[in-house]
Amino acid sequence: MLRIHFTPRDLTRVTVATDPAPLWEVLLSLHMLQHSDGRLIFEDWRRQVRAKVAPEQMRLLLELTPLRGYSPDFLTPDEPAPDFETALELTLATPRQQIRSQLDLLSKYRPVSPWTRELAQGERSSLQKLGRAIRTYHAAAIAPYWKSIGTHVSADHAHRGEALARHGVDRLLSSLHPRVRWVAPVLQVLDMNDRDLYLDGRGIELQPSAFCWQVPTKLRDPELKPILVYPIQHAPGILRQGSAEPEPSTDALGSLLGSTRAAALEAAVAGCTTTELAKRCKISPAAASHQATVLREAGLITTRRDGASVRHEITQLGIWLLSGHGSGKTRQPPSELRVTV
Repeated sequence: MLRIHFTPRDLTRVTVATDPAPLWEVLLSLHMLQHSDGRLIFEDWRRQVRAKVAPEQMRLLLELTPLRGYSPDFLTPDEPAPDFETALELTLATPRQQIRSQLDLLSKYRPVSPWTRELAQGERSSLQKLGRAIRTYHAAAIAPYWKSIGTHVSADHAHRGEALARHGVDRLLSSLHPRVRWVAPVLQVLDMNDRDLYLDGRGIELQPSAFCWQVPTKLRDPELKPILVYPIQHAPGILRQGSAEPEPSTDALGSLLGSTRAAALEAAVAGCTTTELAKRCKISPAAASHQATVLREAGLITTRRDGASVRHEITQLGIWLLSGHGSGKTRQPPSELRVTV
């Protein structure tokens, strides 16, 4: 069992990421490729990815990411990055000594290969090969599903924010995942290696993930930024492929709900007030209130009092509808937003 020890200062520095982390999704999806669980959610995705990624590049990545044991921390840098390319640049810029020490640790779980030996020696060509393999894999396994993943992660963020606003940090931590227990001031993560992590005032970032499966995970090095990656609620449709923006006449969700109401549902993914809803949909506040009422009565959003205003947030039913049909618009949730306690 992993025991994460909080101080009073740590409890004021808990954040929940608004967006999925590209390289965490890359790493954890490589684990899922080697897994047989979750067939209803992942089997079609597994089949498509295996058909698209060259076996040689897949072999390189799988040598670094065993299903059980240890995957090097440099594959998922702890520094914030606004997009995939920036995150990958951070990985490829990892100091040689750090790469070498982490690959030495990996050798305890997986035999050293010529490829990992070259990488540990810091050869430039081996790092370039790693970068090409990750880019190719990301283009096939992650990028086509990014809009759907983002929709579900943003909705999870909104629900965590609601738990925090209504019940405080105790509810946020105690409801994080069935395999996580909050026994103040310690967060217990079951099924992980027996060790203690002392936050010592650094706080912790909670990172929702689509490919994290059954139990949360984290960086191994206790000196790195504390990040706990946890699974969002998995449901059919979570890995639905996106597409280029269609013409309004081919917008399936817009045809079903009407374009304004579909836009209002998508705006509720990250949570919004009636005024914000009106601005995003380019309608009057009265019309925004009407659209919210219709969506709420259909069980697609919830509305709660937030100071002098009200806040609208998507429900799980709304997520399924949105991911099942897609609104046809490329939504970019505000990456700088954090729910801070």
